[in-house]
Amino acid sequence: MNLNLTRPIVFFDLETTGVNASKDRIVEISILKVFPDTHEEVYTYRINPEMHIPEQATEVHKITDDDVKDKPKFRDIAPQLAKIMEGCDIGGYNSNKFDIPLLAEEFIKAGIDIDFRRYNFVDVQNIFYKKEQRTLVAAYKFYCDKDLTGAHAAEADIRATYEVLKAQLDRYPDLKNDIAFLSEYTTMKKTADYAGRIGYNDKGEEVFNFGKHLGKKVVDVLKVEPSFYDWMMKADFPGDTKRVLTQLYMKSRQK
Repeated sequence: MNLNLTRPIVFFDLETTGVNASKDRIVEISILKVFPDTHEEVYTYRINPEMHIPEQATEVHKITDDDVKDKPKFRDIAPQLAKIMEGCDIGGYNSNKFDIPLLAEEFIKAGIDIDFRRYNFVDVQNIFYKKEQRTLVAAYKFYCDKDLTGAHAAEADIRATYEVLKAQLDRYPDLKNDIAFLSEYTTMKKTADYAGRIGYNDKGEEVFNFGKHLGKKVVDVLKVEPSFYDWMMKADFPGDTKRVLTQLYMKSRQK
């Protein structure tokens, strides 16, 4: 089944130096851009992360420091990537929790203001978890009856993700072939920031999702304990989280 698209959707996958969105960097990104008329464009870039690639990461994606030492830095290709993704919905596998927060952080470091929140996110993993509870390799075998060769190579992973989504639409009649529906379906829990440190209560108010203020309204906490804002701004939180926090801090000062 082909996707019912009103605008392009980009499936993307990252290989990185680690899993910390505020510290780790991208070493490879692959984008599969699918247009409403079903034609596709693929873009794959190796990237110099400007830091050592830990051996544990290399064991997963097989990319070494030597492989990327002469490759462009993220800031060098960021404008091109932003142009490719502009106006597109976004798809991936575990992308809501990992790929989108880390990519957003890279754009912030590169000085490019790109707001993914304007678009729909379709996390194929969340469809699989709600329906079957498996990994991408198992999902590809389960839905497409194929073995995923080259797993943890960005382009192989995004192509498998795209195929799995189309097979999921074929398999489950209750899944609407509509990106807005799939975005809502695959969003496990709406958050104010990409990393999920700030969520919403049942009234739609921003609340902390961690620590001693878990479940408390952010503006209320910042109003009576402004030092908590200072601590978060100095601590190891992603830039996007700090940006959202700053907006809420200014709101708390106005009350």
